[in-house]
Amino acid sequence: MHLIITDARLARSHAIHLSGGKLVLVGLLSSFVLMLMSAALYHWVFLKGAREGWPVIGSLVRLVVKDEFDQRDRFMRANLDAMARKLGEMQAKLVRLDSLGERVSGLAGIGAGDFKAPSGQGGVLIMGHSLSLEELQATLAEMDKLTDQRVDLLTVIESRLFDQKVRSMMIPTQEPVPGHMTGSSFGWRIDPFTGRSALHTGLDFPGAVGTPILAAAGGVVVTQQFHPEYGNMVEIDHGNHLITRYAHTFKVFVKQGDLVKRGQVIAQIGTTGRSTGPHLHFEVLVDSIWQDPQKFLAMGRGMPEMARAQSPPRAMQQR
Repeated sequence: MHLIITDARLARSHAIHLSGGKLVLVGLLSSFVLMLMSAALYHWVFLKGAREGWPVIGSLVRLVVKDEFDQRDRFMRANLDAMARKLGEMQAKLVRLDSLGERVSGLAGIGAGDFKAPSGQGGVLIMGHSLSLEELQATLAEMDKLTDQRVDLLTVIESRLFDQKVRSMMIPTQEPVPGHMTGSSFGWRIDPFTGRSALHTGLDFPGAVGTPILAAAGGVVVTQQFHPEYGNMVEIDHGNHLITRYAHTFKVFVKQGDLVKRGQVIAQIGTTGRSTGPHLHFEVLVDSIWQDPQKFLAMGRGMPEMARAQSPPRAMQQR
């Protein structure tokens, strides 16, 4: 394409040659400039009409703003309803947590009523109308308060249960020779050496020499010595004036002052001291008074005490 530009004053002319690519580029630039001018003019007219309250433009602005607010309100309402449903589910979980907490609190020695909220409120969130943002915030704040109370109470329960577990580990309920029937039981019997009636102060666990002996509970070794009657003897202090004694042992693996835990191997069965054969003589003392070890071992085995009291007696009586 050729364009000829003529200047009458100078009596000159100038020719411009435009190829196809240049024509397309000129067209695009012209369109872009026209669009910018149109947008600027529309923006100026629209703003001026909105400021001065032109009827048509003012109505259009109100419609646009109203539609935008309606969309925003629908979006917020949908989110509030979803949050309210989630809040209802959380409240239902709190109710189940309360029920579980009441049962667990009984195990910890805490009154079930102590686990309930002071206000006595609860239950699933059932709404007759949609919650407002303020109502939702108030409900969330109340749930946050109740959750803090539950956390505090569960912390107390955890502490109580841990304390009970520690105390249970310090009570001699572990059989010192597992799976072995006892020989002589606690109480009066005919002494195998004198043939006279005498008090047998513990339980006898027969076994081969070298059979492991376990600590009936955790504690501190307070005695490890040879005794004329008890032979190689170990005594463990479990606190609260409670001591267990292990007599006639063959070999001892602990010494005075050692900390031992429940079920730890502390010695081996032997026949040292006043004994008629290899066995463990096991005693439990509270305030230096002999107690029937069956009362303690019964708790560990989960069996009625009378069921073990009726176990068949051994032919050989041992001390």
